[in-house]
Amino acid sequence: MAQALSQKKRSLGVLIGGSGLIGGTLAYYFKTQAPDDFDIRAPSSKKLSVRNAQDIIVYLKRARPDFVINAAMASLDSDAQLAFEVNYLGCVNLARACCALKIPYIHFSSAAVLPHGENLAEEDQLPLTPGLSNYAKSKLMAEKTLEHMIRHQGLDCTVIRVSIVYGEHDHKIQGFHRLLFAIADEAVPCLFTKRGVQHSYTSAAKIPYFVHHALLHREEFSGQTYHFADPEPVPLDDLILTIRAYLEVKLPREIYVPYPVVIAGKFFLERIAGLLNGFGITARLPPEYMFLKNVYLSQTLSVEKLRRSSFIDPAPEEDIYTRLPRLVIYYLTRWAHLNLITRFRDQFIGNELANDFLRHPDALLGSVHADSTTPWPALLQTDELADAVFEPADDGEADS
Repeated sequence: MAQALSQKKRSLGVLIGGSGLIGGTLAYYFKTQAPDDFDIRAPSSKKLSVRNAQDIIVYLKRARPDFVINAAMASLDSDAQLAFEVNYLGCVNLARACCALKIPYIHFSSAAVLPHGENLAEEDQLPLTPGLSNYAKSKLMAEKTLEHMIRHQGLDCTVIRVSIVYGEHDHKIQGFHRLLFAIADEAVPCLFTKRGVQHSYTSAAKIPYFVHHALLHREEFSGQTYHFADPEPVPLDDLILTIRAYLEVKLPREIYVPYPVVIAGKFFLERIAGLLNGFGITARLPPEYMFLKNVYLSQTLSVEKLRRSSFIDPAPEEDIYTRLPRLVIYYLTRWAHLNLITRFRDQFIGNELANDFLRHPDALLGSVHADSTTPWPALLQTDELADAVFEPADDGEADS
């Protein structure tokens, strides 16, 4: 087993997938909350592609990290080759490297490997069959190979299985954030679920605290899989109606659409998309449509194993409901800036300079020329600046 990280002054870690929601949250945490204990490198896919074993060998051999975190994943709708190479083969190659270097490996998996049901334990898994989606199949294969390497190769690994992840600073509209976007855009006329359906949710903001704790307590967390989710599952219809009330929009109406009707509608949309493609207009259904059945069936994760561990939840009172106001403000502001949703523009964007830029650009230009084009005094006073050497930071782009 690798030397206890707590005995080292500053541990060097390599984070794969640093541009995603989970990876970005981890990178920000380690660089702001634990800079004296950890030095995190988040190489872009141009520097280290998990699809290329030689990239992994060369980068890790040069960096000699104390641990590796893998938060990379292929897009939900990726074809078989990309899902296999990123989600499975990349995971295995990273694990082989960590095994050779005798360092801890933290791997993020997904509730997509679990069946439907309530209070599912870490031991529960779907059977590996050809009919699984590319995403679920690759994630499930990765878990099984890591279990094999833990038993037979002595791999020091912790698998963190997350559910529906929510958090700020996700640059993609996916998962829970696609639901939020659809309700804000009033694109959901009715409730596409049924009463009693519940799901587990995972706070991205809490994940770094668990990773930090697991790295410092390898004897307890090595060779283990943990469900990381909020303790209480959430009724899907109640969450949707809560978001509707918070946004003060009229849709969706409290009418439950039966699953067979939804399947027929999906088939119709697929035919329309195919027809538009024939006219040179690219039309694709959101990748979340592959999980359409999930909104009609419950899937809740047991966190009893996590509760019995030495990890302490840094914010036990926080869940998707308490986080919702911050999520709404952040994402509606972002989507308004990108002109994706204009309904809430006046409510969330009221910057005077932005209004001048829009309506009086000539006056704004004159103002900047008069007051804001002189060199920065603070930089002029720094004589050593001219001799300084700057190295560009890695951008942390994930393979996707």
